[in-house]
Amino acid sequence: MLEIKNVSKTFNPGTINEKKALNGVNLTLNDGDFVTVIGGNGAGKSTIMNMITGVYPVDSGSIVIDGIDVTAMSEHKRAKYFGRVFQDPMNGTAANMEIIENLAIAAKRGKRRTLRYGVSKKEKEAYKELLKTLDLGLENRLTSKVGLLSGGQRQALTLLMATLQKPKLLLLDEHTAALDPKTSSKVLSLSKKIIEENNLTTMMVTHNMNDAIEYGNRLIMMHEGRVILDISGEEKKNLTVEILLHKFEEVSGTEFANDKVLLSK
Repeated sequence: MLEIKNVSKTFNPGTINEKKALNGVNLTLNDGDFVTVIGGNGAGKSTIMNMITGVYPVDSGSIVIDGIDVTAMSEHKRAKYFGRVFQDPMNGTAANMEIIENLAIAAKRGKRRTLRYGVSKKEKEAYKELLKTLDLGLENRLTSKVGLLSGGQRQALTLLMATLQKPKLLLLDEHTAALDPKTSSKVLSLSKKIIEENNLTTMMVTHNMNDAIEYGNRLIMMHEGRVILDISGEEKKNLTVEILLHKFEEVSGTEFANDKVLLSK
């Protein structure tokens, strides 16, 4: 479903602020893979997502989605292949619009628009049923402005919107990092449920080692712009934070020194 071939990216080349963000990254996601991505600050986690979605052009290498080479494709043209949930709950929804209006926009993404009512009675009932699956009571608040929702409610709604059109690839970019532990756990469980029910190929960036180990069928660890660990199967099932840190030190030749990640383990 996704092939990243020898992708490199350097920001501000030739200046004092030069930063090599990606260094010949190779990664393949098979159909239905749920891959968690972890690493320290500057490891390249968010950069790889921005390369996939076309936020930045690659310096070299290629990106192929479901057999389609999107390397030179503009960001808005390749957007139809993705659903993305960001770290900030304020992103991904229109705060001044109602819940039902946000869902209608997501449901009609990429489709032709006509001069008719945005939401039919049938669609309204379908949205209510969808919102019931969140178990947050939002099905009774269809006309509430999204800006009035809590961070967790907005992330849950964004997740629903991002997967309404069954994207070829779902990208979760530290989507629970700004939430409290209880809400974070709720959103992660909901993410897993939606991913499994729809067999979505997913990449989830996280700074939490336990979450990276618990969720998904593969774990990717990045360091200095490279993928240094790719763990799946029985090895992932038996993985612990201590084993993961030991593997990191073995492969990288250095200790893991990111406070945010270590404190969340």
